[in-house]
Amino acid sequence: MPKMKTNRAAAKRFTLTASGKVKRPTGGANHFMGCKRPNRLRRLRKNNLVHPSFQDRVLAMFPYGLK
Repeated sequence: MPKMKTNRAAAKRFTLTASGKVKRPTGGANHFMGCKRPNRLRRLRKNNLVHPSFQDRVLAMFPYGLK
């Protein structure tokens, strides 16, 4: 039986915490930064957690877990 493949797009976007939750980057932090307010930019620097209702779908893209 061949190895199952990890979804490479998901592997570049998500990381796993020590408690098993999935972290994701905040959206809207790539371009047009000059017109966004400084406190908004500070908030966009932080990572967010994937919502628990969506977490099983994300973990299904990692057949051997997330490193």
